[in-house]
Amino acid sequence: MVYDVLKYGAKGDGSSNDAEAIQKAIDECSASGGGRVLLSGGHTYRSGSLVLKSGVELHLEMGAVLKATDSIEDFDLFGKDAGVKKDLDRPTYEMCDYNGAPTLYFIYAKDAENVAITGFGRIDGNETIFYGKETKWHIDGKFYPRAPLLYLVNIRHLTIERVTLSGSAFWTTHLIGCQDVLIEGVRILNNLRLANCDGIDPDHCKNVRIIGCHIETADDCIVFKNTAQNMEYGPCENIVVSGCTLMSTSAAIKFGSESEDIFRNIVVENCTITRTNRAISMQLRDKGCIENVIFSNLNIDTRMFSKLHWWGSAEPIAITAVKRNEATDIGYIKNITFSNINALGENGIFIFGDEDKKNISGITFDKVNISLTKRTDHEKGIYDIRPTIGEGLIHDSHRVLYAKNTGKLHFRDCRLTFDESMKEYIKEPIYTEASDVEINRGSN
Repeated sequence: MVYDVLKYGAKGDGSSNDAEAIQKAIDECSASGGGRVLLSGGHTYRSGSLVLKSGVELHLEMGAVLKATDSIEDFDLFGKDAGVKKDLDRPTYEMCDYNGAPTLYFIYAKDAENVAITGFGRIDGNETIFYGKETKWHIDGKFYPRAPLLYLVNIRHLTIERVTLSGSAFWTTHLIGCQDVLIEGVRILNNLRLANCDGIDPDHCKNVRIIGCHIETADDCIVFKNTAQNMEYGPCENIVVSGCTLMSTSAAIKFGSESEDIFRNIVVENCTITRTNRAISMQLRDKGCIENVIFSNLNIDTRMFSKLHWWGSAEPIAITAVKRNEATDIGYIKNITFSNINALGENGIFIFGDEDKKNISGITFDKVNISLTKRTDHEKGIYDIRPTIGEGLIHDSHRVLYAKNTGKLHFRDCRLTFDESMKEYIKEPIYTEASDVEINRGSN
């Protein structure tokens, strides 16, 4: 069955609030056993919060736009927010601890099954209504956390295909405790200056496939999370990312920093990463752990962005496991493989573990080629372990490989080089205080 929202009273004129008509179509579709809720092409539908339900495919035809209204109050779905927001006293890159539970939502679903969002249309979060301070390098939000574009909790058999997601003011696709997820052919086109508008955030999710997507975001493109608020859903595991193109002012692929449970059995393959401040970032800060992860067949291009506003220093690979605060019982990272990777950019591999536990081990680099070249005038020789105790910035000579407080590391048939433009910054190409480093043929 097809449930056309125009027949339920939606105007689709780009100014009327069509939330009531769209929600009525969704409710009737689910109550009748399922079907397609249609947003036909050639229309812009404005709406506040919408709740998806079991058996519903929200389908946006080519030329259809579902855009958030201009009133932040329209996203206070459960009446938890006062509705009047004030600018932050401090920027979000300083006060960004987040338990995974927002109070505002655009598209929401919880405890449902067989849910889909499909079509060649576009969902637009109307980001500008959430703007705070703007600078050349960065746009902060009025408050934190803001409204995610999609917030989907405990959904079984979830499909998101072909749609374009844009203008998100916060995490674009936050999936919590979802199982059997397919995200394929999706475009996420966010503002590369707007803080916190991650692309896809699987949080305590299982059996996830992210295939053939193109993502442009700030902060991070694809981020695996284990937030404190959602521990009931268990580990984040059994995930494949394949055939994606990624661009970010922070990390392209990231683990954490919310890391209260286990990340395991994850594969990232056949992806291209460009114009990114960190390509791969394992950012363990809590009691969880990261294990059994494979990265293969990646082309990486990095450059530095403003250190004040964005975490990272143009590393193709950054593996850090340090305490979030003094009370943290920090976990471990082990059994990680990087193979067939080519990287060109402004920094090298950075590995930094806990001084007491030396909690990073079993890391293998096989046929990894790293080449450093100068691309910006941003300061070199700064290593970034934020968020952590204190400032979180380490000042040292620029390196092609920097490893400290780790267990065993293996380098097989790798090549680590830098060109003339980097010679003034690199005094020693390799620095290690790892307990055991094996570097075989092919390395420079």
